[in-house]
Amino acid sequence: MSRLYKAQNNIKFGYLNTLISLILKFSLRTVFIYSIGVTYLGVNGLFTNVLSVLSLADLGISTALNYSLYKPVAENDIDKIKALMKVFKKAYIGIACVITIMGIMLLPFLHIIIKDPVGISYTELQIYYSIFLFNTVSTYFIAYKYSLVNADQKNYIQTNFHTATIIVTSIFQVIVLLIYKSFLLYLLSATLVELFQKFLVNAYINKKYPYLTSSSGRKLSKEELAPIKINIKALIYHKIGTVAVHQTDNILISSFINITTVGIVSNYTLVITSITSFINIIFNSIISSLGNLVATENIDKQYEVFKIYRFVGFWLYGMFTISFALLLGPFISLWLGPEMIISSSVVYMILIDYYLKGHRIVVNNFKTAAGVFNQDKYIALTQAVVNLVLSIILVRYIGLIGIFIGTVVQGLIATVSRPFILYRDVFKKPGLLYYKDSLLYLIVLALPYIVLAFIQNALFKDISIINFILFGMIDVIVINTFFILLLRKRDEFIYLKKIIKMKFLRRTYE
Repeated sequence: MSRLYKAQNNIKFGYLNTLISLILKFSLRTVFIYSIGVTYLGVNGLFTNVLSVLSLADLGISTALNYSLYKPVAENDIDKIKALMKVFKKAYIGIACVITIMGIMLLPFLHIIIKDPVGISYTELQIYYSIFLFNTVSTYFIAYKYSLVNADQKNYIQTNFHTATIIVTSIFQVIVLLIYKSFLLYLLSATLVELFQKFLVNAYINKKYPYLTSSSGRKLSKEELAPIKINIKALIYHKIGTVAVHQTDNILISSFINITTVGIVSNYTLVITSITSFINIIFNSIISSLGNLVATENIDKQYEVFKIYRFVGFWLYGMFTISFALLLGPFISLWLGPEMIISSSVVYMILIDYYLKGHRIVVNNFKTAAGVFNQDKYIALTQAVVNLVLSIILVRYIGLIGIFIGTVVQGLIATVSRPFILYRDVFKKPGLLYYKDSLLYLIVLALPYIVLAFIQNALFKDISIINFILFGMIDVIVINTFFILLLRKRDEFIYLKKIIKMKFLRRTYE
């Protein structure tokens, strides 16, 4: 089965999952806000981030072990796969134990990071937090088996289980919210469904890969463990940096502003992440295929694929950056009411980081597939320090926007430095090639935004469902027209155009 076929399969199921998730998430969020309020929404978002910080105990072990599976899976080396999976299992059980201990130690200090939990006692908060902790820890006892599934380029298996779980969980949670209006029952219903899913997943993967249940098999040699240990040491820095950068905003908002603001901001991030999940299906579904590509193809082929991968990334993230900038405010107002609107300056900071993140995802995914971890390990730590220091200083003087300015500045560090490392160490080419494309893409992005902003201010100032739909249609047409006109002569566009034509012709004749 080819890399392309497996990637297409992963993308197909990924889209189905995302569409279902999108509908259910927005339905559930609407019922949640009108049933028990935005403060509980803030608690939900905060504890999710706190447990993500505790997952720092992973220290990059999962990424290093995942990378080590690509080659033996490609070569069908069952003995080595079994040996690696035994290491995986021990590592993940150890991680679960560490997170449990750290999580319990944090319980007495929840009042420090939660400001103004209106109507919620700290005893209740500790109960809610304990449920979140259990859900996180229990995941580690099965998650390591997904590593084999994904290395085998069958990400759709995880996707399908995830879809089924979301459907059942959402149905139970909506019923609980409508009848009992209880946050505790809301959490417990999800816990029970997810626990059942974990048992089901374990049985399914054991059946699909029966050698996982075998106790026999060799251990990894010192020579085989050596590169894994090197990668883990490097990824410790990456993990610390990633957690400090991406999982601390809600904690800072809760500590320095209030827990309700966490809930209001989370409505914006829900819209952005839900829509963006359609894009990320493409990127995440082919990571394992990229790992296979790096393991089996030459540098020129890798570079060719990267350029196309990046081009698609710019097109999608660029289009949605412009669309969010112009349509996100009106959507929130129509959906939840004008009282849920936050400052446009804060939204623009979030979207600048979003656009830069789109470029970083492409670079990071390819870098991960190529096993480049050690060369940029200190960049992640630098990002973490800059983000926390700058955010804490600025939030005291300029409020909420200060936190997101810190996020944007730290993101620029990686956006500028990591492509240079990728080009130098993987493609053996000058990094200047990447930055020249970045400048071109920025110019291409600015032109349709200026035109659309003028059209919106002139014709669509009033917020209504009809205006939202009409301007949304104009937005998509104008952006893609500009992109096609300005980028039609690039090799990447010509290549993708040929692929689309071939697929269209094939389906026509079929």
